[in-house]
Amino acid sequence: MESRQLKSILEAAEKDQPISPELALYVLKSSAADMPRIFAAASMVRHRRFGNSVGLCSIFNAQSGACSEDCGFCAQASCHDTRIEVRPLCSKEAMVEAFNEAAGLPITHFGVVTSGCALSTDGIELVCRTVNENKHPRVNWCASLGCLDYDQLCALKASGLKRFHHNFETAQSFFPQVCTTHSWELRLETVRNARKAGLEVCAGGILGLGESLEQRVEFALSLAREAVDSIPLNFLVPIPGTRLEGMRTVKPLDILRTVSMFRLTNPRAEVKVCAGRVHLGDLQSMIFHAGANSMMIGPLLTVAGRNVEQDLRMLRDLEIEYAF
Repeated sequence: MESRQLKSILEAAEKDQPISPELALYVLKSSAADMPRIFAAASMVRHRRFGNSVGLCSIFNAQSGACSEDCGFCAQASCHDTRIEVRPLCSKEAMVEAFNEAAGLPITHFGVVTSGCALSTDGIELVCRTVNENKHPRVNWCASLGCLDYDQLCALKASGLKRFHHNFETAQSFFPQVCTTHSWELRLETVRNARKAGLEVCAGGILGLGESLEQRVEFALSLAREAVDSIPLNFLVPIPGTRLEGMRTVKPLDILRTVSMFRLTNPRAEVKVCAGRVHLGDLQSMIFHAGANSMMIGPLLTVAGRNVEQDLRMLRDLEIEYAF
């Protein structure tokens, strides 16, 4: 017999309304037997907003390592002994080469990512010049450059940048357990400044850092309050040498429950599955049934991604549409 909670989740999906915090927690605690009905609700929401198409994006690590921040999961933090390659900001030519190479993939967004709390003024000017001088009819420039102020974000917008990526990483109540060198509130200020500057906002985080299920719901609701355009969901890949190297990876069905919960609490946002997708193993194709409508393909920052042709074959087998 269908439970009262499942009926309420389906009713919310039919009415195009976000589910309540109580129902969000129910989704995260749901049994395997309940998941087909939850997937049906999540798929209803996804199809209403995005049809049968998915968006694909790619990123480029333009400045690596030597980060002053102490985020417990990050291989690029200088406080961690990960022996990662340290590279200063690359040249404009290298950025353009990476952009042109990525544009050969069926992506719609290309993100320039730099390590550190905030990219330098000279670095921002370089990114602005690069974006301004290199456009593509299908691929939009995006950037993840740290905690920038309003004027810097306005300059990026004026150069032609489409979207600014800035993760909250986790729930506000759990953030001090992850990072102590800057605050969750500073991240919120950056996100709001990006929105004020007229940029689309891509903001999500990493699941499996040790947060409770209640904090996972808290995190999803904070993104709903900010009405972010895109929610990238990463699932921790523990990296030797980091503070969180000993964490257990999130189980496949818990990843799918999480994707559905973010979809059902954020019905209008793009839900994108990024790093840690490999934890799903044979269930990777289920992310779309769980409510995702986007994923990252190609190389990631410091962990392995999946072969691009495998990803595209998966989409073709699912008869899901994508760019090209």
